Amino acid sequence: MSEKKKKPQIDKKTSQSQAQSFRPRGRRGGGPGHGLSMPVEKAKDFKGTIKRLVGYVSEFKLQMSFIAFFIIIVSVVAVIAPNYIRHIMNDMQKALIGVISFADAKEEILKFFLIIVILYGVRYIVETIASVMGNKVSVTLGKKFRTTLRDKLEKLPIKYFDSEQTGNILSVFSNDVDIVTNSIQQTLISLISSTFLIVGVVVMMFIISWKLTIISLAILPLYIIFTKMIAKKSQTKFIKQQRFLGELNGDIEEVFSGNQVIKLFGKEEDSYQRFEKINDKLTDVAKDAQFLSGLIRPLMNFISNIGYVAVVFVGAILAGATNPLLIGDITIFIQYQKSFVNPILNIASIVNQLQSTVAGAERIFELLDKVEEIPEQNLTEFSKTDFSGHVEFKDIAFSYTEDQKLIEDLNLEVYPGKQIAIVGPTGAGKTTLVNLLMRFYEVNAGKILIDGIDSTDVKRQHLRKLFGMVLQDTWLFSGTIKENVAYGRPDATDEEIINACKQAHIHHFIETLPQGYDTVLNEDADNISKGQKQLLTIARAILSNPKILILDEATSSVDTRTESYIQNAMDFMMKGKTSFVIAHRLSTIKNANLILVMNDGAIVEQGNHKELLEKNGVYADLYNSQFLNQPT
Repeated sequence: MSEKKKKPQIDKKTSQSQAQSFRPRGRRGGGPGHGLSMPVEKAKDFKGTIKRLVGYVSEFKLQMSFIAFFIIIVSVVAVIAPNYIRHIMNDMQKALIGVISFADAKEEILKFFLIIVILYGVRYIVETIASVMGNKVSVTLGKKFRTTLRDKLEKLPIKYFDSEQTGNILSVFSNDVDIVTNSIQQTLISLISSTFLIVGVVVMMFIISWKLTIISLAILPLYIIFTKMIAKKSQTKFIKQQRFLGELNGDIEEVFSGNQVIKLFGKEEDSYQRFEKINDKLTDVAKDAQFLSGLIRPLMNFISNIGYVAVVFVGAILAGATNPLLIGDITIFIQYQKSFVNPILNIASIVNQLQSTVAGAERIFELLDKVEEIPEQNLTEFSKTDFSGHVEFKDIAFSYTEDQKLIEDLNLEVYPGKQIAIVGPTGAGKTTLVNLLMRFYEVNAGKILIDGIDSTDVKRQHLRKLFGMVLQDTWLFSGTIKENVAYGRPDATDEEIINACKQAHIHHFIETLPQGYDTVLNEDADNISKGQKQLLTIARAILSNPKILILDEATSSVDTRTESYIQNAMDFMMKGKTSFVIAHRLSTIKNANLILVMNDGAIVEQGNHKELLEKNGVYADLYNSQFLNQPT
């Protein structure tokens, strides 16, 4: 449209934030401890969002309970299976030193071997079932979120889309839904398995040797202290890395969107130098962040190795004691010790991941909580046989924001079949008038009557079926020309589609295409010209046969020859219909029955072309500014 509520200007800073919104908020994996160093986005209301999220996934509680049960089984198997391996190793040692016979050892080893095979078999089956169920819950939950969000968007008023950046809405649909659905499954599995592994491993370690367990637990504070120290420093670097990455994305977006202007003024080198400067900063801070984050794993290994040495040293001493530890005891104890640290760090990472998950869920719920359009009323309907197109604006008041009035006490009567032209400077309220007529926005006060019926007493869908719109910004979707023309009337016959295109002066062009009406338009219909797109939208409006027409700057972005085609098509389409024409090119509205001149939301002049020129007022000034210097 030529004029709407003013949107925030998308400057470089906005571009950067929008570019960031398409970037995944965090990285999965990276080894234990990596999640501790990544910057975490925190929710504003953690408890409230968690409570609401739990309620939202409550329909999956049976599946989630089964998943939790299966993960517990997997964790128990992971804990007790090494213990049977310990018995096998101990029996082999006892047989070698003559404590038990080889026959007895063989019998015991075979028994334990079968138990281990059965345990790992059960683990494989249960783990597979849990994984399949978890994936199904995750996919179903994602579908539920996206369906609910899509339904919500249908109920939101136009003003929401006018004020909200498209990138933010897309980010909720893609990033936030994926983060929440994937994390719910991963967090549940990791939390349960890590908790049971920690408890089970510690119990098994104490069963083998409480002395070695004390030594192992004594080095645990070192893990926590050093990991937190490094994580704190690296997190600062990661935050800077994200900021510079946002700047880089914003710069790239800016350069590509303004590529022609940059080339026109020969600023390619300046643009490249700016890019290099940001890129160098990003590279430097990324190196530091990755270096510090990379220290966690070697440091963990270093501390672990100290612990292993201590365990082996003390274990060797205990092996010669009165009640000695056997080789299997020490070997499996070291294995338990190795598997003890990772679950602890995993839980710390889970807490961070949970913060990001709740933040994502919070953004989803914020969108779902947006104020919807005023509830529908279905008090009456327009006559299907005697509709005339009489429109009346009575005492209309409207503003986009409470502190800035736009339209006050506006009154206007439009008689059936008349062509009404609306002109005025940008921001005068021209398009706003049309938006109110179609109930894209609701009036603050007053009434809009169509054939004597208050527009708010009719369902929006039924009301909008009365109108046909041709806008300055054409909208065609990726599909065939036939599908685009028949968008408002899917049941239209081929003959009706062709007739509409002939009336819109676009049939000949379509016939020159190799596939004709079956030609597929690509995304944004970039494979045809602006004028051709405009004529297709006019054909679409002609085919829908609306009761009232709205033409908003329909010829403002085409050449003079195409303008004449479009003007002829529009003249045909407007015959006998109540029409509202918004135009900056005053040459296109000379024949209008009534011309309204608007300024600051008010009608300051009205009359036909000749009458308004004779008044020598605002309209005359606008007209003369366009045609005074043109040859006659």
